Amino acid sequence: MQIKALIRLTKGMAIASAALYTGPVQAAGFALIEQGVKGLGTAFAGSAAIAEDATTLFFNPAGLTRLEGQQILIAGHVIVPVADFKNRGSTNAIGGQPTGRLESSAGVTGFVPNFYYTTEVTDRLNLGLGITVPFGLTTEYDRDWIGRYHAVNSELLTVNINPTVAYRLSEALSIGAGVSAQYIDVTLSNAIDFGTLAFLGGVPGALPSTPALDGFTEVEGDDWGYGFNLGLLYEIDSDSRIGIAYRSKISHTIEGTNQITIPAALAGIPPFGSSRSRSASADTTLPETVSISGYHGLTDRWAIMADASWTRWSRFDELRIQFSDGSETVQPEDWENSWRYSVGVSYAYSSAWTLRAGIAYDETPIPSAELRTPRIADNSRRWIALGASYRFSPRLSLDIGYAHLFVSDPRIINTEVTTGERARLPIGSTLDGKYEAEVDIFSAQVQWDF
Repeated sequence: MQIKALIRLTKGMAIASAALYTGPVQAAGFALIEQGVKGLGTAFAGSAAIAEDATTLFFNPAGLTRLEGQQILIAGHVIVPVADFKNRGSTNAIGGQPTGRLESSAGVTGFVPNFYYTTEVTDRLNLGLGITVPFGLTTEYDRDWIGRYHAVNSELLTVNINPTVAYRLSEALSIGAGVSAQYIDVTLSNAIDFGTLAFLGGVPGALPSTPALDGFTEVEGDDWGYGFNLGLLYEIDSDSRIGIAYRSKISHTIEGTNQITIPAALAGIPPFGSSRSRSASADTTLPETVSISGYHGLTDRWAIMADASWTRWSRFDELRIQFSDGSETVQPEDWENSWRYSVGVSYAYSSAWTLRAGIAYDETPIPSAELRTPRIADNSRRWIALGASYRFSPRLSLDIGYAHLFVSDPRIINTEVTTGERARLPIGSTLDGKYEAEVDIFSAQVQWDF
């Protein structure tokens, strides 16, 4: 009966996570590090070593051996990004200026949930289940903005179901492992500059980059993929520990449909034809990560922690979508591997209150303005974070956290391209501009120990 109930709970939480998620990009790339609120308060410093609640299941499963009894933890994060674009000289496919709004905002406020359950089986063996959203993005622009041929709406959702096990090999050393079943859902849309194609094709009255002659394309697809995570926790003494954690890559073959809308003025005119639907597919690999963290209790009240995490973003070299009619679209990405560094401090103000603070530096994987796209207008960012915990009783506690991310204003000079067997050739408009960007994160979680 307990197993059946746990299966029902797992399915229900996965569905709830998918329904609630409207995820913006906050960490470098499109990773979401918001997997717990105590961690947010220290800018996730020491996340693979602290092991103070069930969120260690995500950051380092070996830390489960430090948890006693059973624990349920439910968290939510409201992420408020700002990404305001200003044009600096965009051109259409024939070198003129596209029509459309010269400014547009891509920021979409989102909510990211977490759920964890852990249980102590013996004094050496612990089990756990986590349901998280490790990757995601949402950017949405006005449909008549100047960069509409590059992007209008971009949504990527993941929901990761992660059962784990941890075992204490000795008083000092614990190991942990988990498997991941990850669901991904993607929607990408943009306008098509049929006006320029019609102008070059001699269609009477056609003008380049004319909104009335814009087509529209939207691709939707989903998939399940599988991976694993590993962790090691070494407790130097009762006040100091080091953690190392690894989360594997997860490969997806996303399959779905592509809907193309032809403007009424061009419908039925060769080669434009009529609006149509076709099958679409894309292969993508979400990257592996490695983290090393340290934690040290200075006194009974003060503790410090630090973390360095590496993400293999070089796996994201292109966005290639293949269609059932034999055609394809390709967007070069050529991302680079990146690091995230953080340090933090906690202070036990009283038996009920604990206060936290932290700073972090998060490198962008995007190597240049030419490879930055409006779907992910990412850049390096600096974190300042604060948090607090209040324990109502030995069984129930509340955590809150806040972080502000100072994002280096992203520059973009991106040209639509196509890829052949041996060459990438520019074929379309160039989006030239700059973003003003920042992010605020507000988080809360409830922890129940029993």
